This record gives sequence, C-alpha cells and structure tokens, in this order.
Amino acid sequence: MQNFGHGAPNGYSFQYSNCTGKRKALLIGINYFGQKGQLRGCINDVKNMSNYLMEAFGYKREDMVTLTDDQQNPMSQPTKQNILRAMHWLVKDAQPNDSLFFHYSGHGGQTEDLDGDEEDGYDEVIYPVDFRQAGHIVDDEMHFIMVKNLVPGVRLTAIFDSCHSGSALDLPYIYSTQGVLKEPNLAKEAGQGLLGIVSSYARGDLGGMASTAMGLFKKVTKGNDSYEANKRTKTSPGDVIMWSGSKDDQTSADASIAGQATGAMSWAFIGALRKNPQQSYVQLLNSIREELEGKYSQKPQLSASHPIDTNLLYVM
Repeated sequence: MQNFGHGAPNGYSFQYSNCTGKRKALLIGINYFGQKGQLRGCINDVKNMSNYLMEAFGYKREDMVTLTDDQQNPMSQPTKQNILRAMHWLVKDAQPNDSLFFHYSGHGGQTEDLDGDEEDGYDEVIYPVDFRQAGHIVDDEMHFIMVKNLVPGVRLTAIFDSCHSGSALDLPYIYSTQGVLKEPNLAKEAGQGLLGIVSSYARGDLGGMASTAMGLFKKVTKGNDSYEANKRTKTSPGDVIMWSGSKDDQTSADASIAGQATGAMSWAFIGALRKNPQQSYVQLLNSIREELEGKYSQKPQLSASHPIDTNLLYVM
C-alpha cells in the first residue's frame, strides 16, 4: 500500500489500482434531439469509446451500461433518474484492483455553489436529456455517489467531454502539464476568466457568460479557503483519475473529425492512447493536449482523488 500520509489530509493511505480485477463501464452520450442546443457528436463518442475499451482494455459488452438518447428502451435513455441509478451500479461492490470507467459526453454548465466547496462560487453540473423537467446533476452529488465511498485500490477513470468540466467530480488534486500539483493562483485565474468571457465558443454554452463573470469575484475572495477545505473533505482513498475536456471556465468543442461528428476530448483521449498505450500520467495529459492543439482552445485537465506520482505509468 502506498502511503502519502504527510501530504494528504485525514491521514488516508492510498493504494494505486493495478487494474487486474473486474472491469465495469458507464458511458453516457446525449445529443438532445429536437432541443435547443442540440449536439451532434456525443452518441458517436460513446460508440467510439465502448469499442476502444473492448478492443484495447478487455472490457466486455455485458459489463457496460450505455445511456444514449437514440435508444428505444426507456431504461437506456440518459434521463436524470437513469444516470443516477447507473452511477450507483458502476461503483457497487467494487473491490481493490477493479477498474471502473465513466464517460460523459453532453452539455455541462455551472450553478451557484451552496456549500462553499468551490473556489469560483459555482458548482459544475451535467445536463441529463430531461434536465428541463428533472433538473441537472451537480458535481457534489456525482462525487458522493462515485468517489466518496470507494475503497483503496479501486480505479475509477472518469472522462468528461463537456463544458465547464474541469472539476466535475470535485477531485482536489489538479496537475499541470509539468506534472506539478496546481495551487490556486487567483489573480492569474481571474485574468484568464475575463478572457474567457469575451471569447465565443463552438459548443452551445448552457452555463452562460454571466456565471463566469460572477465567479471571478467570488473566486478572488474565497478561493484559498475552499481549496484547503476541499483537500480536507474531498480527498478519497479510492484511486480516482479524471480527464476533463476543459477548465471550469471553458467550453468543449462539438467537432467534426474525419467526417464524423465527435467530442474533441473523447477523440483526443482515444487518439493519444492509440498512438502510444504506454504513457505516464503527465505524458498522457500532454499527448491529449497535443491532439487538440491548434484546433481547439480548450485545455484538458488531469485531476485525482489523492496525490499521485505523475511519472508513473498510467494503467486502466
């Protein structure tokens, strides 16, 4: 067991998963057919990702749940109720060295943070297909279901190909492209956020520009407090790694690549691993960014539930 007792709150002991146990995957793709802000590539993302997991990592079809809004079966529609139920299924009975995989491609946004755990004053949310009736799903709830109760040595790889997804699972340890733990640099981030407000993006942004502006002022006043609180309360013994399509103040592109509609992040993740399956955490982060460089403004993020050695080989 790997113990990071000195640098980690709560005295947690951590255990990296060697990913030799059971494999389960939950893949969600929502195109929002007939709704304002309809997307084109999200269902393709799920198909591409599920094929890649089976071909490269030995996942089995019967151990995957896919929720997409082109399916006839009501239980396979990406409604709020079905998504939450499937999240519980994904982590149920997980044991050390199991490898769980979560993939979401669809709209993301922000809503006012009610419990003070966000530096910018906003929680990140995802939008189920029925969000207009049932509401969105907040990052706090996703963290509570999928991260909080994992035992040491269970790997959960999460990919969010959505706007404002940088901290969509509320994982407190965010790493730079140099493999260094990022501390909040509030003045710099406020400047970057202002740039974000005046930019226009390819994907319809349900989060809205006003939330970005409001968030800047909240972030500067309370950012450090929430960062420290997050490390105390959101550090988890599970081995959770998240690759997100963008920073919290960015949108993610709904792209067309090789004639196929696709989410840019999903495409880049698969492309980077296909080119070289043997990469460290930090190499993979840089490879994913290189796939997108020059084509999209979004900056994929790497975050974790506990401190990680980013030079270790990334396994899944």
